[in-house]
Parts: sequence; C-alpha cells; structure tokens
Amino acid sequence: MTTFVDRVELHVAAGNGGHGCASVHREKFKPLGGPDGGNGGRGGDVILTVDQSVTTLLDYHHSPHRKATNGKPGEGGNRSGKDGQDLVLPVPDGTVVLDRAGNVLADLVGHGTSYVAAQGGRGGLGNAALASARRKAPGFALLGEPGDLRDVVLELKTVADVALVGYPSAGKSSLISVLSAAKPKIADYPFTTLVPNLGVVTAGSTVYTIADVPGLIPGASQGKGLGLEFLRHVERCSVLVHVLDTATLESDRDPVSDLDIIEEELRQYGGLGDRPRIVVLNKIDVPDGKDLAEMVRPDLEARGYRVFEVSAVAHTGLRELSFALADLVAQARAARPKEEATRIVIRPKAVDDAGFTVTREDVDGELLFRVRGEKPERWVRQTDFNNDEAVGYLADRLNRLGVEAELMKAGARSGDGVAIGPEDNAVVFDWEPTVTAGAEMLGRRGEDHRFEAPRPAAQRRRDKQAERDESEQAYDGFEPFQSE
Repeated sequence: MTTFVDRVELHVAAGNGGHGCASVHREKFKPLGGPDGGNGGRGGDVILTVDQSVTTLLDYHHSPHRKATNGKPGEGGNRSGKDGQDLVLPVPDGTVVLDRAGNVLADLVGHGTSYVAAQGGRGGLGNAALASARRKAPGFALLGEPGDLRDVVLELKTVADVALVGYPSAGKSSLISVLSAAKPKIADYPFTTLVPNLGVVTAGSTVYTIADVPGLIPGASQGKGLGLEFLRHVERCSVLVHVLDTATLESDRDPVSDLDIIEEELRQYGGLGDRPRIVVLNKIDVPDGKDLAEMVRPDLEARGYRVFEVSAVAHTGLRELSFALADLVAQARAARPKEEATRIVIRPKAVDDAGFTVTREDVDGELLFRVRGEKPERWVRQTDFNNDEAVGYLADRLNRLGVEAELMKAGARSGDGVAIGPEDNAVVFDWEPTVTAGAEMLGRRGEDHRFEAPRPAAQRRRDKQAERDESEQAYDGFEPFQSE
C-alpha cells in the first residue's frame, strides 16, 4: 500500500459569493419603508499552508477534489449573509505549487507559509446598498460572483541540508541510520528505499538534516528506475554525498565508474553543479572492500574530492564524516543572503488607465467588438439578466466607465455585436447606443412612483408655509401713517 506520495494534481474550487437581497421594509403604519435588502456573504478561499506535522501528499492523492463553502445570500432587514468558511489544506514543508503547464506559482518553505490557491467570489450587493438619490428604491440586487476553479500540481521537494546519492544497495540507508536516529528499511536487495528518509545529525554545535533518497541508475535523469522521483528531492540540499559501494558483487562495476555515472545523471538533470561534493567509500569492513577503497582513493582525491572511508556496520570513520558535513553546511548557511522582512509594495493603477480594452474581431465573417477588463467582466457576472432594471443599471455602469465611448471610437455602429468576457465565457449582445431598459419607461431609472404619492403631514406643512409667505408679502406692501 502506498504510504508516501510526493506529486499530486489537485482540483480546488473556492466558494461562490452569496446573492444580494432585493427587499422593501414593511412595518405597520410604514407601508413604504424603503429598501432594506442585505449583501451576500463572501465565498471561502482554498489556502495551502505548510504544516511541519505533514510529511506526504497522500491525502490529496486519495481525495484530489477540494471545495470551500459558499457565502450565504443576504436577507431583508439589512441582514448580510454569512461569509463562507476558508478551506485550509496542510502541505509538507518544501511543497512547490505549479499550474498544469509547469509554471511555478508558489514555493512553500517554512512553517506557516501559505498560498491562496483559489479565491472565493465576492458577495452581491443588496438593494439597500444600491440605493442613491437617483435610484431611491432599486427593485434588484447584484448576484454573487462564482469562486475560482483551478487545477494545480503539488510537488514535494525534500528540505534537507545533505543528500546521500548513489547506486541502489550502496549503503545509504545504513549510513543514515547510524548517523542519526532515522530508522529506514534496510535489506540486501536493490531499491529497498522507495521513499525519502530524513534524519537529524548533531555535530558539535551544528545541527543539520540529512536525506536518504532512492538509489540512482543510468538514465535516471530521463525517468528510468525511480528517476525524477529521486532527483526532485536533492534540489534543495546544500551538500551532496556520493556513497560508493566498495564491496559490490557486480563484475562490471567499480567505485570510480559508479561516481562518473551518477555525476553524468546529475549534470543532465541540471541545477546541481554548484553544490559541494564529498565521496564516501562505504563497506570497508569487508576485506576486499578495504583494499579497493585504498586503490581508488588516490584517483578520487586527484579529481578534487574529499574522500572518507567508512563502515556503517562497524561504525568506522563516522565521526570525521559527520563533522566534515557540519563544516560544509555551516559554510553554505553563512553564504546565504540574509532574509529581509517582507516589504509591502503598492502599485496603484495610472490615473488615465480605463481598466478595459476594446478590440475588433472577425467571427465567421461578422464584425464583433470584444470588451475585456476586470470591472466589466465582474459587473456582467453580477447582473441578473432576467431583471430589466438590473440590465439598465449595468448599462449605466458601463457608460460611466467609458465603454460606450470606446466602442464608438473603435467604429462600432448600432446593431453590431459586442462581447464582454473571454471567448469561452462571454456575454454577447447587439449594441445600441445609450441602451435603456424597460423599467426606465416608467420614469427615471431606479425610482418607484409610489414614493411620489402625496402625504397628509407633508401637505399640511406646505400649506402652512404658503400662508406664512402670503402674510410676509402683505406686510412688505403696508406703508405706516405719518403725521404732519
């Protein structure tokens, strides 16, 4: 049964925003209390967060579809809908998030590091929030936006300071078991190690991690054997240790040729040429292994490698090796640039940036004008096209944004097709300048004629004000009597 997975394709769906509510306040003796529809709630996000207690992507291998909750719709009485709950997905330290094309979206290293894989949709505004001096009683509300739907690939790259590389059965698992407290599977057949093993080594005042990863064979950089599943886990390591078997029973192998083959695979994989190397000649407890190690050591040292003769079984040469690795790890850590506090960079849009574009397209021999931009596309998604007043409100917003003027500049004429949005999900309509909706035929858009009905108290105040005005005018025309 599979217990370790380091690459999965994850299908995430953020929550949809809740719809706004179109409501009019109703109360005894207040038949026209005004709009009181609340806003819809925000949809939940899907967030990937590094959790140190998680070491594999196995959960997402079995359940690759994840969805956050939707926002609740608004209600009357100015009650806003509840926001959707964010879905937090824990991932191991060192997880890389990619799109399906292989582009890196995020590199999650360090406990608590997070990335929003899918953002929830905005909630729609209720008619109370849409009311204005011109639109006193909106008979519509905005719809909630749909949440993001994304397919992402998660790749786990082991976060370790030292990586042990070498042929299968070279003794890498035995070596990490005696250098640290790790207990990997050890057996006398190839490919015993099928998953990376991590161990923590303390050498003096330096504490570092060491990784035992599956063995390499010729052609691993092209995917043979465990191939890329192995090489992915050495990218983050600061030091590479070649573990060479000096007691192999295969007649066509020797430590020098093994080293050359592994180095060639690392070169073809790329990106590992700057890592310092150490050569470990293992299994010197075997008499023939000791003799072979003494024979090949001068040749390896002549190539510039630091060579250590060790025996994982007899615990020979381990202390010197652990301190040498600690020195290289300390040097690599000191050479790293110091991490600076994250700076928030604000890049406001230019004042003259309209936020949309208008392009001419030829679709099946017919002229089509396509409008692309964040605001127009969002407004279209939030419009209820079954409500004439909502359509008129959309026309007003597009006109104020300058879409109509840009269409005229682009040469659009009455009756031409206009599409708002991408090709696979656009709203297409026949353009008419200064579009009006049916609701506007009753009066100014957004107004309700019921609010214009006479009210007795207001009429009495107007009558009294008229009487006072007449009295003042009569007093201004009176001339006082003057005696001679």
